[in-house]
Amino acid sequence: MPHVHLVLASASPARLSTLRSAGVHPTVVVSGVDEDAVLAAARERFGGLDPVDAVLVLAQAKAEDVARRVEGEEATADMLGAQVADAVVVGCDSMLELDGEILGKPADADDAVARWQAMRGRAAVLHTGHWIVDLRDDARGGTGATLGATSSTTVHFADLDDDEIAAYVATGEPLHVAGAFTIDGLGGPYVERVEGDHHGVVGLSLPLLRELLGEIEVPFRALRG
Repeated sequence: MPHVHLVLASASPARLSTLRSAGVHPTVVVSGVDEDAVLAAARERFGGLDPVDAVLVLAQAKAEDVARRVEGEEATADMLGAQVADAVVVGCDSMLELDGEILGKPADADDAVARWQAMRGRAAVLHTGHWIVDLRDDARGGTGATLGATSSTTVHFADLDDDEIAAYVATGEPLHVAGAFTIDGLGGPYVERVEGDHHGVVGLSLPLLRELLGEIEVPFRALRG
């Protein structure tokens, strides 16, 4: 099986680390989409969006934005480290659902504290949308496909006291991640257990990525090259 070059349409260090731990070394090309504008346009077109659909809409927008960029005039071998004809793009987006409300990154420290006060001792669902765009050419089995799916994992949070919440928020970590927590970083001690794929909580579900690649007849091992 010829090597397939993965392009990660995300600036997330956790997603990059997850792929590298699985033996995949993607090129990172960060999308320039306006997330609020994308969601507003989707709501105008389809009506209300539930969290499962919202993260998928954003993942698609990010993946297709990066696909257009790497195929366009600004695409160079230096950008990809490979030819576009070998590439598949993956975009992701995550949101936490608590009591039917969608929670992305907190606006500020006060917002992060309020979220943790609402989440502590309870369970919420972390949704991560995944979207892939096949840029391979015909000679390499390219399909031109653009498709995706959402991973949803239930997260059970520890019952933190106010001092623990304040100390965690003071680290700054919760301000940069969906749901104001990590499972693979400083927030790990505050997640008691998960139901579902823990990779999805980190931000990229390896099993779901494998399934999506299977739809375009790319075995996961082809990404390792």
